[in-house]
Amino acid sequence: MTLSQERQMPSAIFVLMLCIVLLYLLPLGIMILNSVKAYDEIMKNVLALPEHFSFKNFSIVFQDMNYPLTFVNTFVVTLIGTAGIVVFGSMAGYKMARVKTRYSRLTFIYCITPMMVPFQSFMITLVVVAKLFHLTNSIPGLGVIYWGLGVPMALFLYQGFAKTIPFELEESAVMDGCSQPRLFIQIIFPLLKSVTASVIVVNAMWIWNDFLLPLLVIGGSKERKTLQLAAYSFMGQYKSEWQNIMAAAILIIIPALVIYLIFQKNIIKGLVAGAVKG
Repeated sequence: MTLSQERQMPSAIFVLMLCIVLLYLLPLGIMILNSVKAYDEIMKNVLALPEHFSFKNFSIVFQDMNYPLTFVNTFVVTLIGTAGIVVFGSMAGYKMARVKTRYSRLTFIYCITPMMVPFQSFMITLVVVAKLFHLTNSIPGLGVIYWGLGVPMALFLYQGFAKTIPFELEESAVMDGCSQPRLFIQIIFPLLKSVTASVIVVNAMWIWNDFLLPLLVIGGSKERKTLQLAAYSFMGQYKSEWQNIMAAAILIIIPALVIYLIFQKNIIKGLVAGAVKG
């Protein structure tokens, strides 16, 4: 390979990656474009520029969705769900990384197996069980249900990362009289901050954007709707208000995008660290 060919390769890779990025951003661009257009303009040509820029759709959506209430509901569900996943996933992952018995490997596989089971295959059973525990039609109850769905993946990541923590560090703390709860809270958990950031981002984005589980658990309750359920109200049997749907989607994306931007530096680092074989 000549020197000129070697110089051309990075340029070709850059152009290829740029095309891929633009391809992924195309749906987002179309959504933003149609959020400031009237319904008639969307029906004429989805890809055309708006004849008259108008932010009226956003004000209509803000009122019809009761955005402040649905935002708080979604935030509470995301906070409860993510916090529980982090707490239980970190404790279980750390313990499984340290305890070595005849059945520890089997127990670990058993705990992470739910990651491979499609949600649709057990969602009806999940709703029935949730009713027995009075978790349906409740914002906190919806957050608790996410614990069982998100902990297996979090456990898998924490267990892989906890293997990289030197065991001598724990021995020194125990010799100084540190109890097990204090050992985990003050020493181990701070060392897990990289993978914790990944777990927070992955699960917060999932819970924030989830539609199916809130639909099954919350249903048509107006006071307990999440943002996704409120946006679904613009989809009618005979007519869909696409201009409002696009505006609602943007209002839903913005908070999730902010969360992602805050933690983006730790996402790849945490996921790679969780894959280290100990």
